[in-house]
This record gives sequence, C-alpha cells and structure tokens, in this order.
Amino acid sequence: MTQPQRDRLAEQQAQLLRALLADGPPPPGFDPRRLDVEATALRSKRRRVVAMIQPDVCTDLEDRFVPLFAEYARAHPRTVGSRAREDAAGFVEWLRENGHLPRVKWWRRRATKSR
Repeated sequence: MTQPQRDRLAEQQAQLLRALLADGPPPPGFDPRRLDVEATALRSKRRRVVAMIQPDVCTDLEDRFVPLFAEYARAHPRTVGSRAREDAAGFVEWLRENGHLPRVKWWRRRATKSR
C-alpha cells in the first residue's frame, strides 16, 4: 500500500469514527440508518459503563440520565487513551457546569446516619 493510499484510508476511517462517535455526517457509501443504529449502541455501552462507575449520579438524575448522557456523548467523544473513569468524571463535571447537578462543597458532604 502506498502512502497516498494509507492517507486516504486513514481519512475514511476518521470520517467513520466522527459519524459513529461525534454525531458527524455519514461517510460516502455508508447507510445513515445503520450508522445511527451502531452509534446508538456505542453510546448505550458507554452510558452503562458510566452508570456502573457513578451509580449515585445515575440515581440522582433519574429519567434525565439517558438524554443528558446522549447530549454529553455527542459533544464529548472519547479520545484515544482516555479511560472510563476519566469519561465518567468528565460527564459529572459537564453536568455540574450545565446546572444539572449541584456543585458539592467539601464541607457540605452528606452526613451518614449512625445507629
């Protein structure tokens, strides 16, 4: 494979990733409906991982969790080398910055009831 062929392939792969992960336009030759199905499945998998890492946030958001995470995921695709915990922390920070969760002060943590 020549360098121009490699460059063209790399650009096509980047277009596909943008379509799947960052709500980009479908690349030529791909069925937009099938790409949408796959993008939805990838976001769902990512959302489940975040829910496992941050279950309290998922519970606090209740029925807002799914649409808010979809909005976050479209605007903040995972980057190469990022970890799931970093992604979950980024989601929580995004929620706080956008007023979906209150900012937590270290002196106002929830007190646990002693028995």
